[in-house]
Parts: sequence; C-alpha cells; structure tokens
Amino acid sequence: MNKYRTELKWALIFTGMMFLWMIGERLTGLHDVHIDKHPIFTNFVAIPAIIIFVLALREKRDKDLDGKMTWMQGFISGLIISVIIAVLSPLMQFITLTYVSPQYFENAIAYSVESGNATQEEAESFFNLNSYLIMGAIGSIFMGMVTSAIVAIFVRKS
Repeated sequence: MNKYRTELKWALIFTGMMFLWMIGERLTGLHDVHIDKHPIFTNFVAIPAIIIFVLALREKRDKDLDGKMTWMQGFISGLIISVIIAVLSPLMQFITLTYVSPQYFENAIAYSVESGNATQEEAESFFNLNSYLIMGAIGSIFMGMVTSAIVAIFVRKS
C-alpha cells in the first residue's frame, strides 16, 4: 500500500475539493435560484482539478521517484488517482445529493423541462441519483485519463 500512498493522498484531496466545490455551488445558488447558470460555472471545477493533478504528479516524481518521471509513470500514477476517485465518487455524490443539495434533481428537472431542453421523461431519466452515480464514476476515469495524459507531458523529467 505504501507504493500508492501518494496516489491515495491526492485522490482523497481531489474528492474533498469536489465536495467543497459542490457545497460552493449549492451556497451560490447554482443548484436552485441560478440553476440556469450551473452548466457554465460547474465547468470551472477543471481549474482546481488540473492543479491537484499537477501537484500530485510533481509530488510523485519528486518524493517517490527520486526526481525523475517518464510520461508513462506520470500517466499511470494519474490513472491510479483517477480510479481511486472513481471508487470514492459514488459515496461523495450520494452525500452531496442527499444531504447538501437534496432538491438538486427536482430543480434540474423543472429547469430542463421549462427551458425546453428536455421532456419530463427525458429530464427524469437523466437527473436522478443512479444516473449521477454512474456518470460520476465513468466521468472520473475518463477525465482523469485525459488530464493525466496531458499533465504527465509537463511533469516528466529525466
């Protein structure tokens, strides 16, 4: 387990950041009053997400790999972080959508239907806990792979 200590640490940091981000979205009204702006502002989470991956891979390189890291080592380390995040994602999503923002799905469905973006049935099939649990886990792995591949280019050092 010590071999993956850095990855576990940064996956936990990332998950904590995501939880705080969701609380921030809730407090700023992006889950209710300003739900129309949610699709835009939620994408800004990419900024702290990328910063966390940069810091994670730099720490992996400097502390675990004696200051040297190939692209593949960085990519694999980022992928491990992503898998851990994907495992933690359903629990974080459940806590967020059950306790922090329990009205989110109701509000998102209503907004989608009122704005003409979806029918009631389409909105209900997309905005529900099961859908978000699956999307969160799959999205974590996919976005983590892409982020890891790019960040590893800049963090590698021979």
